[in-house]
Amino acid sequence: MSRKPSDPNDSSDSDHVRAKTVVTAISRISDRAINKEACLVVIYGDELGKKYNLQATSLMLGRSSKCDIQIDQESISRNHSKIVNTGKSLLIRDLGSTNGTYVNDEPIEEHVLRDGDFIKIGRTIFKFLTGGNIENAYHEEIYRLTTIDGLTQISNKRNFTETLEREVARAHRYQRALSLVMFDIDFFKNINDTYGHLAGDYVLKQLASTVKTKIRREDLFARYGGEEFSIVLPEIALGPSLVFAEKVRQLIEQHEFRFENTRIAVTISMGVASVSEQVRDVEGLVRAADEQMYAAKSQGRNRVRG
Repeated sequence: MSRKPSDPNDSSDSDHVRAKTVVTAISRISDRAINKEACLVVIYGDELGKKYNLQATSLMLGRSSKCDIQIDQESISRNHSKIVNTGKSLLIRDLGSTNGTYVNDEPIEEHVLRDGDFIKIGRTIFKFLTGGNIENAYHEEIYRLTTIDGLTQISNKRNFTETLEREVARAHRYQRALSLVMFDIDFFKNINDTYGHLAGDYVLKQLASTVKTKIRREDLFARYGGEEFSIVLPEIALGPSLVFAEKVRQLIEQHEFRFENTRIAVTISMGVASVSEQVRDVEGLVRAADEQMYAAKSQGRNRVRG
């Protein structure tokens, strides 16, 4: 049973929670007064890193210019959700939005916020921070944003590049094997065009969490850009890396990606390359893996080449 969409032009500021068939995650309200120093930090979307202090009694989030936190996206209702300070806690309440409010990937009607909660509204993700020194927590989060991709919660391209530079130097210094896997999602534009960008974001995040189950502690899994991903495999030669990549390919092909009760078929094309006499630096290794990935795509997609 799907939610009945609300009127996106409705500017009602009612605190009434409209009935809908969604998972409602309500935590027990603490007896302690909420720390006045609390904020939301944008970790994915426009204005990355922007901080919103939550000191007011209530704040409206939505597309309307009258909202306290305006998010100008088509997938967001004019008055989408509301944060309320009860005196003992801060809670977020969905206002019958068309596409819902999510906390930690669960659709909610009302949710008492806890430190570290992820709030997703449209394609924007906030992180809720509270504590004795909110400035320290904020700056720690900004530092984390320099290495972690906000949507998928895996390494970003900057961290990938810095790590690969260290690993290539180490491979040469100690004469150790090093391989790189590059892959992207087949026909990802079709997924966005057919099911919408919210579904595309869901696929990216689900894919990342699925692949993470196969990553060793010493490996690095990163979002290279858009729908392209990379895996750095220290001390793994080309042969075993191809075997590993094939296991990942099969894992994604067999995984059920389901967004709002719609199954989305997802496959990936993968290229693998290793440090060798011909491939000696970071640029050469990335280029070699990328070329193999495009060979996989040109040969029919949903396959591994190396």
